[in-house]
Amino acid sequence: MNTLSNLLSASLTAFLILGCGGEKQTDMNEDIASITAMSKARADAFNEGNAAEIARYFADDAFLMAPGKVSQRGKEAVEAYYQSIFEEFETVLESGYEDVVVDGDLAYGRGFAKVTLTPKNGGEKTYATSKYLNILERQEDGTWITTHDIWNGNEE
Repeated sequence: MNTLSNLLSASLTAFLILGCGGEKQTDMNEDIASITAMSKARADAFNEGNAAEIARYFADDAFLMAPGKVSQRGKEAVEAYYQSIFEEFETVLESGYEDVVVDGDLAYGRGFAKVTLTPKNGGEKTYATSKYLNILERQEDGTWITTHDIWNGNEE
């Protein structure tokens, strides 16, 4: 009977451990899906030329670290940065995460971007590719926002 008791106890322990792990994995998959959807919404806003919508996905004290520029801080600075682009160019962006890692209430997404800028007053289109890293933080309501947006260009 002692062997049966030990076997049942071991089985229950394994079930609890695997059960908890499965739930955590499901939650992580939901977090990754939510973060990926937020990134897509930001890209859609970029393609629509909507700086305010892009800024909505940033923390009030977020850092925007664009190549060749001084770091910008705050949601208003993020909106102003993108608005200055949209005033001068028609924009097309293809982007996406290649990797998303969630650890508690923090996450990062590493991705790629392909951007085409067409001057509104005529001129040659500009095409660029880059790599980026976003750091994100879960909010009290479970949503994710960007705290740091960092990117640099690829050599063409």
